[in-house]
Amino acid sequence: MAVPENINETSDLPPQSSGRDEQSRLPVELGVLDFVYCWEELIVEGVQWQTSESGVLCPPLLSRFDCTLQSSWKQRMEQGLFRYCLGELQTQILPGPLGFVAQLNVERGVQRRCPQNIQSVRQAFDPQQFNFNKIHPGEILFRLCREPGFPMALQCTEVLVIINVSPLEWGHVLFVPEPTQGLPQILLPHPLQFGVEAVMLSTHPGFRVGFNSLGGLASVNHLHLHGYYLAHKLPVETAPSQPLDPNGHIHLLKGLPASGFLFYVDEPGPKLEALVDRVCQVTNYLVDREIAHNLFVTRGAPPGNPPSSLAYAGVRVILWARKSSFGVKEGEAFNVALCELAGHLPVKTSQDFHSLTEASALNLIQQSLLPPSQFLQLQEALVSLLA
Repeated sequence: MAVPENINETSDLPPQSSGRDEQSRLPVELGVLDFVYCWEELIVEGVQWQTSESGVLCPPLLSRFDCTLQSSWKQRMEQGLFRYCLGELQTQILPGPLGFVAQLNVERGVQRRCPQNIQSVRQAFDPQQFNFNKIHPGEILFRLCREPGFPMALQCTEVLVIINVSPLEWGHVLFVPEPTQGLPQILLPHPLQFGVEAVMLSTHPGFRVGFNSLGGLASVNHLHLHGYYLAHKLPVETAPSQPLDPNGHIHLLKGLPASGFLFYVDEPGPKLEALVDRVCQVTNYLVDREIAHNLFVTRGAPPGNPPSSLAYAGVRVILWARKSSFGVKEGEAFNVALCELAGHLPVKTSQDFHSLTEASALNLIQQSLLPPSQFLQLQEALVSLLA
């Protein structure tokens, strides 16, 4: 499939191979394309779910960013660079008020890379372990770049968009900032800002971005965020919330299986920079205290008690503090990380998929949460921190 014309090609892609030597360092600079975006492409309002006459969600018109990501992602799938070929996943909405979206993804459960031996939320980067400087060059889709003169204070020299070789859904990619610096999996402002801007670049309301901390089921200790498409609404988009401070900087998200902290932005620029700063203040606080966490970025309704609507006016950033969990839990229907806390459940086996209920899913998720007393203490501390 041809690369869209509005990508700046810096060199020809190298010949592809399905071989995967994860221990050899490969020149990730080779064959990288630049996706340069401008301020006007950051769209906040007007993106909405579209439904057919039968009530089925329909694919929306895609942006330049969506077309570029999806066409190059499909190309890599055809070249055999993934661990398995992802077809249409069997999907069901679990009966119940929470509206869990369960998907059967057996091959991800079997073939994904084994998690690294991680014992701390603050564990240092280890260049001897697998990291994104060791990937096949063909796994890189493009380098995400702001055009010169972009009116933003934060700068980042490089954010690579690469395929997740064990995808959980269509278009599953990783955003890897400045990979050669060897940054550990601790959230920083500029990668988060690029992640939120990626959601704004997409006109698909089902494109989401997320982050798993160490202890929050991140399997690679090299700074990265996830991005993927899911053609289903999730309860986090419109769940009600209450403000926790007079300025409305942080809200408590309610009516979900896991209470989370909600941050909301309805325009790029200074408001977005302020949100990024607040979120990273909170994640730094959690890291310093060895509290694992997951983060989810999605288009959604403003805080408060929004009506259930298909149109969204801004971007929600939801942060969950949780019990630390290292490694993959065998024998469970799913592992609890960023997408599961948001209501998207990739299930490992056919038996679990067909027997899963809202109650059993809720029980599994709640086992990963902080005790109520600890959560309340943390809530009070974060309000004081942001004040």
